[in-house]
Amino acid sequence: MGTETKSNSYTGQISTSGGNPKVMKDSLSLVRQTVNQQSQSNQNQYQNDNDNDNHLNSNSNSYSNATKNQPETNNSNSEKNSTSLTKESKKIIVPFVPIFVEEADVIQGAKELLKVIRPNWDLAHVEFKSFTDGITNKLVGCFHKPATKLKKDDENDVDTDDKQQEPYVPPIKGEEPPVQEDEDEEEEEFTANGETDGLPLQYSDNVVLVRVYGNKTDLLIDRKAETQNFLLLHTYGLAPSLYATFKNGLVYEYVPGTTLNTESVLCPEIWPLVARRMAEMHRKVRKNVGDIIGGGATAAVATSADTNVDAVKPLPMIWTKTQSFLDLVPERFSDAEKHKRVKGTFLPIGRLREEFNSLYKYLVALDSPIVFSHNDLLLGNVVYTKSMKTVNFIDYEYADYNFQAFDIGNHFAEMCGVDEVDYTRYPKREFQLQWLRVYLEEYLQRTNIQSAEVDWLYVQVNQFALASHIFWTVWSLLQAEHSTIDFDYVGYAFLRYNEYLARKEEFLSLTAAASQKNNK
Repeated sequence: MGTETKSNSYTGQISTSGGNPKVMKDSLSLVRQTVNQQSQSNQNQYQNDNDNDNHLNSNSNSYSNATKNQPETNNSNSEKNSTSLTKESKKIIVPFVPIFVEEADVIQGAKELLKVIRPNWDLAHVEFKSFTDGITNKLVGCFHKPATKLKKDDENDVDTDDKQQEPYVPPIKGEEPPVQEDEDEEEEEFTANGETDGLPLQYSDNVVLVRVYGNKTDLLIDRKAETQNFLLLHTYGLAPSLYATFKNGLVYEYVPGTTLNTESVLCPEIWPLVARRMAEMHRKVRKNVGDIIGGGATAAVATSADTNVDAVKPLPMIWTKTQSFLDLVPERFSDAEKHKRVKGTFLPIGRLREEFNSLYKYLVALDSPIVFSHNDLLLGNVVYTKSMKTVNFIDYEYADYNFQAFDIGNHFAEMCGVDEVDYTRYPKREFQLQWLRVYLEEYLQRTNIQSAEVDWLYVQVNQFALASHIFWTVWSLLQAEHSTIDFDYVGYAFLRYNEYLARKEEFLSLTAAASQKNNK
């Protein structure tokens, strides 16, 4: 739930206001000189890899390294060879722009960033859209649409329509990205590559997203690790391009489509895409020892398969993050009213720590596989592109190794919404079993999934959903102390913890045998 797109993110108002960001002027000229060279170098590297030696490709969706936790697949040896890692690390160079963007001056800060990373853009033809639904960070979209001449009159060779082309703007809730078309023509269909009569979907060429970190969010999120995960997932074709980092944020590629809501996430044409996409991430993504280096500006995205990190079993994110969050929750909140609201239930914080530790001990015994997980798949972090029949996951602040069942259980819990939480929306057992079967088909790479396999995963997922509730409860308490965003974090903490208490006995009583009996 820690992201800027908690519901549909395309509801902000276009703005051109803002003050002056804090800029280190003496360093910007160097960045401007190198940014285009770096981008071209990355493109050439990927092209060479694809053409010459089966190395990693930035658009590839076929990465697969054998590990002890990875399920067996039916893939041939030739596929394994085509996805093997090379001995030499490959580097993605991500420019660092020495700018600090004030939260109150995000638009102006975005302009300064564009001068560096998009020096060929005419800012007079850039529209800025502030996305207002965030409860962790601030996000602004930069939409570039230069003026171009339209149709010419055959006889007079003069403009018959002197209007500029309309600037591209993101879709509103429930809509696909708009397509420029003649008023008297029928609506055109997108082709598989996202084009219609030569007109491409609006990807990176004319849209840039600028995300400014929220106040004190560095207490919750390892920003260096976030950048590394962004690049790692991009190499697997599971994340958009990261264009640049700056002192308190990221600049990255826009993913076209619409974010899910509590209705669309249940649509039969959408939920299987989500299940398969998550399974693909869990099955393919592997960090290698030393595969990510540098201070957020340089990252190696491939190393020898001989040094796979799974040789040393990683600690699950849910344990490490929850413990660090618990350490940071104050025993006395700086806001007296907030302190009054939380003290009876959550303070002293040691009680909540004991509750989590007891639950965690139980969950570890379930032996859920540890996989590379998103860990924050609320509905606003799933983008559906109808024309291409695909979904993409965005925002990787909490991506890390974790229990497989946590990632799924967290997603199920997030189906209940954020701004208007209704836990009667928690997916019913019949829906979960269908979802989990599709997931297992992709994760295990076979179609003969046994009912016992689905039932056992069902038990694990719902019990790990309890850990999701505690995790976001503690997260909310930290945000309540530090965030400047207008959101009732204390109220949200109560919602999550009350749901944990309400479901605890029911979910912990689940067993695979009981699940199979109920399925008959």
